[in-house]
Amino acid sequence: MEATVAAPFSSFVTSTQNSSSSPCSLLLSRKNLGSVNLRFKSRLSVRASSTSDSVVTLLDYGAGNVRSIRNALRHLGFSIKDVQTPGDILNADRLIFPGVGAFAPAMDVLNKTGMGEALCTYIDNDRPFLGICLGLQLLFDSSEENGPGTVGRFDSSAGIRVPHIGWNALQVGKDSEILDDVGNRHVYFVHSYRAIPSNENKDWVSSTCHYGESFISSIRRGNVHAVQFHPEKSGEVGLSVLRRFLDPKSSSKQKPEERKASKLAKRVIACLDVRTNDKGDLVVTKGDQYDVREQSNENEVRNLGKPVDLARQYYKDGADEISFLNITGFRDFPLGDLPMIQVLRYTSENVFVPLTVGGGIRDFTDATGRYYSSLEVAAEYFRSGADKISIGSDAVYAAEEFRKSGAKTGKSSLEQISRVYGNQAVVVSIDPRRVYVNDPDDVPYKVIRVTNPGPNGEEYAWYQCTVSGGREGRPIGAYELAKAVEELGAGEILLNCIDCDGQGKGFDTDLVKLISDSVGIPVIASSGAGTPEHFSEVFETTNASAALAAGIFHRKEVPIQSVKEHLLEKSIEVRM
Repeated sequence: MEATVAAPFSSFVTSTQNSSSSPCSLLLSRKNLGSVNLRFKSRLSVRASSTSDSVVTLLDYGAGNVRSIRNALRHLGFSIKDVQTPGDILNADRLIFPGVGAFAPAMDVLNKTGMGEALCTYIDNDRPFLGICLGLQLLFDSSEENGPGTVGRFDSSAGIRVPHIGWNALQVGKDSEILDDVGNRHVYFVHSYRAIPSNENKDWVSSTCHYGESFISSIRRGNVHAVQFHPEKSGEVGLSVLRRFLDPKSSSKQKPEERKASKLAKRVIACLDVRTNDKGDLVVTKGDQYDVREQSNENEVRNLGKPVDLARQYYKDGADEISFLNITGFRDFPLGDLPMIQVLRYTSENVFVPLTVGGGIRDFTDATGRYYSSLEVAAEYFRSGADKISIGSDAVYAAEEFRKSGAKTGKSSLEQISRVYGNQAVVVSIDPRRVYVNDPDDVPYKVIRVTNPGPNGEEYAWYQCTVSGGREGRPIGAYELAKAVEELGAGEILLNCIDCDGQGKGFDTDLVKLISDSVGIPVIASSGAGTPEHFSEVFETTNASAALAAGIFHRKEVPIQSVKEHLLEKSIEVRM
């Protein structure tokens, strides 16, 4: 296996599994940022830098997907110097902290390595700094994720879904500098915690965003910047933000076209089912009710294209996210599945929207008897370019155990990954099959009245969850599973439907409504899209946050742009 990008603090995954609350937080300095004094009494001094104008220093503390920011920087013509010691921070000409993961583990790493104190010194001296997402939150007094403080969790009682995931609009203030090329367009957010504007911080808030309430989406004072959104995942608009920071005197060669972004957009996601065909080639395929083989004498696996090429095309076409599902790999040795890892690496070089990967994220023991935790497996995929991990069968087993015992063990892949990387990094993929019943009391699961009666006139149905690619039914319904995985730490649900898969007759809106009304996390509708009207139908009749399609995009039956134009005509906000 090709070595991954070296992480200065690569012990992050193992050292933070049992991490305690961090003893301190970074604070905005009164001198430069108009807030409160730094808690550190710094003994460090800033030395003269010897790096060139094309070098960016990256504070990669070993968590989450940092490959994307690396690729974005290289795409813009810059080379990268990794922080290895606190002195590397003090010597930086320009420093980026791509904060991914959860607050407490990040703080533990920064404090234990001495990086926190160096970072405070660097910021206190008004050196060029860009913090991203968690990199903004760490500048505040503390986080509710790690105790009471300035940065708090979104209030779901206001009717919003938490985490805040998706493309939202900015309200840009004066003197924002790095946001000058945004042009009323959407940028990508993925977080559960936010900082609120106040009298104390009003002088350094450069933009806000509305999600249930107004929160701080960026700050700027002098040479210090931080953004709550992810510019490396915000397409060309996000690249313009990075370009402005890296070279304040520059501007985009072509200023982004003005749009009318006003709120959180509904997402249109392209899904790529990836597997090896009978010749051993990695291909994108698509099934009919999960059967991916052609109905012919040869019975070959459907080949709809190469995964990296298709992903790049969908990015150009305007897909808001790309989701990869490995439907054959990982069965014996997840970390040995080099082709899928390479797909992520190559895709992230030119695709600057979120990437999700699913298939076999679980604990396992290899042929030599060595044990690998699901956290180690997930870490490899994050560092290869994935922003989110999708868990399927393993989440079903964890939910069954949780419902049986009523207690969280903390040992399931779902719990482990969400604890270290944050629940926004974990998607649970639900694969249910409709089971018709005559009476709601016939089964001990959530039963609903269906829009279309069953084959024998049944008016009711429940949705039985499956594992192993739909081949095995389990004694748990989609409703029960969704409620359980939300408790266990899932940040998003990818809701499939075996009955609708590949049929092109529309999403199962009965199912999508049931689940999206029952949980407080975002739900992605999947399976069955055949026309642009199916997308507007699911958004108008359910609380789905996103809709996903595969075959109609692969076969070029319905372009992504046509879907978005139709949604705009229906007054449904989308990113254009």
